[in-house]
Amino acid sequence: MVHMITITHKEFMQLSELIKINYGINLKKEKETLVVSRLHKVLDELKVNSFTEYYDYLMRDFSGQALQVLVNKISTNHSFFMREFDHFTYLRDEVLPYFTKEISDRDFRLWCAASATGEEPYTLAMILKDHFTEEWDSKILATDISEEALHIAKNGIYSTVEISNLPKSWIAKYMKKIDTEHYQFTDELKREVLYRKFNLMTERYPFKKKMHVVFCRNVMIYFDSATKEALVQKIYDSLAYGGYLFIGHSESINKDATDFKYIKPAVYRKI
Repeated sequence: MVHMITITHKEFMQLSELIKINYGINLKKEKETLVVSRLHKVLDELKVNSFTEYYDYLMRDFSGQALQVLVNKISTNHSFFMREFDHFTYLRDEVLPYFTKEISDRDFRLWCAASATGEEPYTLAMILKDHFTEEWDSKILATDISEEALHIAKNGIYSTVEISNLPKSWIAKYMKKIDTEHYQFTDELKREVLYRKFNLMTERYPFKKKMHVVFCRNVMIYFDSATKEALVQKIYDSLAYGGYLFIGHSESINKDATDFKYIKPAVYRKI
């Protein structure tokens, strides 16, 4: 039987503070069990006997790798194809036709700010591919804090169960079967998505040009109010006028603390 190291309240508070400072994730007290279960193998491999020793190890590591392992384990990265489907139809039917008329240089910029294991950015890439002609540059920037999630996303391999929500026409057009249980997105579609590791807590976002659309869904549920408001402001500043922000349906934006205009559930606009 594997011995599971327990965590004291003080140790949990130390770790959660470290995670919040670096990644904005607000771990509530009820997440103690989750933290222990997700980190017990890490502690075992490091041969440390307590979460205090593990915290000391994190403090001594200046490479950033130990912290990266921590966030890989703690971040949820739960995603699936066609999640909150009405967002995709609104993007296709309302947002893209608007920008097709408005953008003169045919350079459409979409940022998927929490790409997880790739389901959302690939769905967006297929919608954009179906809409824009070859003359358009419509590559997607997809970012996440988890290197593990980004690795899965870049490979673009999903099981038949995972892709069961996708239209058959998309599977035929944009995927190739690699064995009886798995499909992979074609190289052509994968080239439409640029994956990068990025921390939303970064003080200044390094975009040379403003985005037209930002998808930042089901991320803010992990943040407290102040962190959320700071993030919303940074996204607002990153958007071109007329640009859209899509958030998760379980999330909301404090209308008194932002210039975003509410359009419909979980859709906001910079006007």
